Amino acid sequence: SITMPPAIMLVLYRAFTFSLTFLLYTSFHLSRKPISIVKVMCVCVYVCVYKSNYKQLLGAMDYSFLCAYAVGMFLSGIIGERLPIRLYLTFGMLMSGLFTCLFGLGYIYNIHSLGFYIFVQVANGLVQTTGWPSVVTCIGNWFGKGRRGLIMGIWNSHTSVGNILGSLIAGYWVSSNWGLSFIVPGLIIAAMGIICFLFLIEREHCYVIGWRSKRLLHGSSTHSGQSPDLSHHPYLSHTITKHTPNKVPHHSILEKCIAFIFLTVCFAFSLQGVIEFSLCLLFAKLVSYTFLFWLPLYITKTAHLDAKKAGDLSTLFDVGGIVGGILAGVISDKLGKRATTCAVMLLLAAPILYGFSMISEFGLGPTIGMLLVCGGLVNGPYALITTAVAADLGTHKSLKGNARALSTVTAIIDGTGSVGAAIGPLLAGVLSSQGWDQVFYMLMAADFLALLLLLRLVTKELTSANVVKPRSGSTTVE
Repeated sequence: SITMPPAIMLVLYRAFTFSLTFLLYTSFHLSRKPISIVKVMCVCVYVCVYKSNYKQLLGAMDYSFLCAYAVGMFLSGIIGERLPIRLYLTFGMLMSGLFTCLFGLGYIYNIHSLGFYIFVQVANGLVQTTGWPSVVTCIGNWFGKGRRGLIMGIWNSHTSVGNILGSLIAGYWVSSNWGLSFIVPGLIIAAMGIICFLFLIEREHCYVIGWRSKRLLHGSSTHSGQSPDLSHHPYLSHTITKHTPNKVPHHSILEKCIAFIFLTVCFAFSLQGVIEFSLCLLFAKLVSYTFLFWLPLYITKTAHLDAKKAGDLSTLFDVGGIVGGILAGVISDKLGKRATTCAVMLLLAAPILYGFSMISEFGLGPTIGMLLVCGGLVNGPYALITTAVAADLGTHKSLKGNARALSTVTAIIDGTGSVGAAIGPLLAGVLSSQGWDQVFYMLMAADFLALLLLLRLVTKELTSANVVKPRSGSTTVE
């Protein structure tokens, strides 16, 4: 039989993992996008009893999904850190497919209850939290820090690709049978869940190249079905006393789990930069998700286009997001300054947002250009923080090679950002009733706050650029 050199095998496995995780998370965003397309003309007819305030009700529907997503994300990373990624991700994708299809079945079976749709949105938001920590951990296990910004920038384009495909699929049926706008994406993500179960390979479990899995908890295996001994965990060794089998434990299992979660989160937040980037992402994601859920409706109302054309035009925002994410990664790799790269893009985004608020005064050509530029500047920092920055922090040297801790750090950063993702669409629903200008003022304020939160890290990066460490070990400033 023909055997390949380990180096070639590694390249092949990396390429396969890169492509598979790209497609897996594309399906997550593909299943989230239909609500923003369908809400333009269909959902309010079926679930809104009081059509005069349908914007607030639709905002509440967005909020129910995003709030559940934000709350679930903090726990998802901690849970996923202790479960096989393949099984955890498969479960989440199958359940996401189920609840996405249920939303569409509401149309087929003439369900007019707002409570039903909100329940489906909440459940879907919770199960979709399994996706991001899992795929980031998996991709982080396979790729080192070299050119991470470029690799993650290209890989993170799955967000925009999923949004584009979701818009096109939902737009195809929005005027005829909007139930299929949800059922088809639901079936797609469920099918991808089966593919995940069959083909996803975690680095720790790949023995072809001679790797061996590392246990997070000493003396126990999280994959053997046995309950881990929390007293051996490095973060709890000074807090939880180890007991002999003949003695009754002083702490209950629940108390140990609470202490474990608390100390793990505290340790993650103690890593330098986690708090700043998490809060920055809160406001950056507020802006991005407001566009995600409200852009088609805004284009419909201001540019006077039908739902399908507005949905198709809104995909240009995501096309710009792909370019912006890749550029942010390349520039940050070249300069070695993640925070500075994000800050510059946030600074440039503010005037673009103001110009975008006057989209109704533009022709089609300027509108297309504005969508592309705005998408790049809004999604660039968001993409960089959720991928390369999270991976950098999650593989910090203080974690002592614990690759699975990346799941917790990623979940904390993205979970904090998801709070903004929940607040943004809700505020947009409330403020849009007073005029779309109010929505854009809110977005510009959020962009400015995100910039302020990075100033300390930017100052440190720019200062460290002038610091040289001589051989003697002392530090001098040029």
